Amino acid sequence: MTPRVSIQTNDFDVSTELAALQGQDLRVGAVCSFVGTVRDTRALTGQASDEVQAMELEHYPGMTEKSIEAMIDEAHRRFDFYAARVVHRVGRLLPADQIVLVAVTSAHRGESFKACEFLMDYLKTQAPFWKKEQTPEGAHWVDARVSDDAALARWGIQAHNA
Repeated sequence: MTPRVSIQTNDFDVSTELAALQGQDLRVGAVCSFVGTVRDTRALTGQASDEVQAMELEHYPGMTEKSIEAMIDEAHRRFDFYAARVVHRVGRLLPADQIVLVAVTSAHRGESFKACEFLMDYLKTQAPFWKKEQTPEGAHWVDARVSDDAALARWGIQAHNA
């Protein structure tokens, strides 16, 4: 059986992960997934100072996995789905590298979409990861964003990260 959570330095193959998640479960009528990648914000702003040359993600082994497992349990309480898988990379990542995969299976697409979006919003605000970006001006730790707290608030969860 594929574990629900994997924190790893190596890249992941989305099709392999989705096939393992779905397995031979003939009840599955929907598989929803989200893949997050490292972006160079210079491409959005046009400012050379916004160039992300690399990103480093750190975590607290054991605690991070336990936290994400609890997120999946909470998603199960809220939504009718069969299985979920979260793969999150740590270590040094470059622009266009995959960072995270959240995937959910269910009988119908609506529950998969909601559970996938809930898990991603929860991950952005509550998972114990620390992110450092390397730009032409040097390295800096990335603060939580008010917009991430607002995304979680729509699920009825208050976060105070920013």
